[in-house]
Amino acid sequence: MTKGRHHHSRAWAPLPAALPDWTIDDHTHVVSVVSYAQEQSRQADDRQMPVVPVYSADELLDFAGFVGIRQIVDVGCTLPELQPAVDLALAHPGRVFAGLAIHPTEAVLHGHHGAPGPDGLSVVYEPWHDMPFDEALDHVARLARSNPGVVVTIGETGLDYFRTGEPARGLQRQAFRDHIDLAKQLGLPVQIHDRQADEDVVRILLADGAPEAGAVFHSYAADADTARIAREHGWYLSFSGTVTFPSNERLRQALRVIDLDHVLVETDAPYLTPAPWRGRTNAPQMVPYTLRAMADVLDMPVEELARRTRANAQRLYRLPPLPEQSGPPAAAR
Repeated sequence: MTKGRHHHSRAWAPLPAALPDWTIDDHTHVVSVVSYAQEQSRQADDRQMPVVPVYSADELLDFAGFVGIRQIVDVGCTLPELQPAVDLALAHPGRVFAGLAIHPTEAVLHGHHGAPGPDGLSVVYEPWHDMPFDEALDHVARLARSNPGVVVTIGETGLDYFRTGEPARGLQRQAFRDHIDLAKQLGLPVQIHDRQADEDVVRILLADGAPEAGAVFHSYAADADTARIAREHGWYLSFSGTVTFPSNERLRQALRVIDLDHVLVETDAPYLTPAPWRGRTNAPQMVPYTLRAMADVLDMPVEELARRTRANAQRLYRLPPLPEQSGPPAAAR
C-alpha cells in the first residue's frame, strides 16, 4: 500500500473548457489562493504525494483569462489583506478591481470582543486585533477614498452566526451597519456575507436601507424565500461553487427565483471549489464549472449566462468595458 493513499488529493483541478463568451469573477481572494496553494504543496510533500505546483497571482490571472474570466473583483477583508488587494488591482488595471471591508468574524475580534460560535472553534486573536474596529474601518475608508475606480465595492461585510456567538453578535450587527453607511458615503455597492443569519441581514438592509449603488449577497447561502425578497428589492445574488454541490438544492431553487438581471457568479477562492473538484484549491479559472452548472439549472445556453453575469457585474461595479473578442479567449483556442 503506497503512503498517502488515504489522503485526498492536493492537486489542482484541470482547467475547464474555455467559455464561449467571457464573464467576471465578482468575488475572489487571489492573494490568499497563493498562500493556500503553498500550504497544499507542503502537505503533499509531507505525505509523499505528487508535487503540487504553486502559481503566482499573475499566473492565476492568466489561467483565468485562458478560460474566459477576463475581470475579477479581489476582496481584502482582514486588516493585513486590505493593501494587497488594492496593490493587485493597481498592478492589473482594467483587469482586477478591489473590494475592501473588515469581515464580520474579524470585526468582533478587533478590540478583543469575540465569542465562540456554534462552529465550536476557540476565539483566536492576532496582533492586528489589538486595533479597535473603528480604526480598522477607517483604514478601509481611507484606501477606498484614495483609490476611486480601483476599489469598486465595500465588502465582504454582513453577519456570520456560525462563527460568532451571541455575546458578540450585537457588535457584529453594528459593524454591518457601519459598513453600509460607509458604502453610502462612497457611492459604492456592498457585498454581503450571510451565514446562518438571513433574517437579521434582511432586517438590517430594510431598516437602514441598502446603498443606492446596490447590494449583493456573495456566495449566496440562503433559500428561495430570501431570494424572493432580494428580487423584490433589486438586490443581487452571487453564486459560488456551492451551487454545484448535490446537497444544495435550495441554492438551485434560489437561482431559479432571482431575475437574470441580478445574478452573478464567483469563486470565493481559495475555498468552495465546484463539484466534482470539491476540496481542491479554488481559483478564478474554476468559474466555468460553476457557470455551466448554473446554465443547466436555468436551462439556458452558457454563453448567454456568461453575457448576462458579465453585464450585471459591469453595471453593479461600474467597470470599464474591455475590447470584445470573437470566440473563446485566444490563449485557450
